Amino acid sequence: MADSRPAQNPRQLSDAIAMGKALWRDLVIGFAAQLSELDLGFTQLAALYAIAGAGSLTIGDLAEVIGRSPSAASRVVGGLQARGLVERRQRPDDRRSRAMFLTPDGEDLLGRAQDVAVEFELTVCGDMAPDDRAVLVRTLQEIGARLGVPAHSHPAMQEREGHPEPGADEPPATTAAFA
Repeated sequence: MADSRPAQNPRQLSDAIAMGKALWRDLVIGFAAQLSELDLGFTQLAALYAIAGAGSLTIGDLAEVIGRSPSAASRVVGGLQARGLVERRQRPDDRRSRAMFLTPDGEDLLGRAQDVAVEFELTVCGDMAPDDRAVLVRTLQEIGARLGVPAHSHPAMQEREGHPEPGADEPPATTAAFA
């Protein structure tokens, strides 16, 4: 089991942070390689998740959510729209405004991207001991809370709410279970 004691001195903390950065880099590169099989980049994935989570989103709203300028967000949506993953429609509550919605193909691709994420997480964490997974889950939840990320804010978690999995009283097997 991993040592859960706090770092004893600044050097230990610095080393732990450096390891965290290296792990993050390798995780991002590994996941990006798997996403490339779907011809999907991180910004496109973020846009699909944001649109799916909101149900309907304007370009301005999307730009704010994914941290891009409205013109960059518009280009991302244009690419997704050209692939038939997103459509722009008149908003029912404001006929002057257009919003983006996922198409069935967009929903399908987002589901496949989630499958890729779970597969990647299982590759990385699947053989961890249950106690170590529990420590990882608690640590990442604490980091998320410090960053203001609401618990169960990831679309995969919203889908699971009210649908406990077998062994739900045990820690999740992958990090996707709490993302």
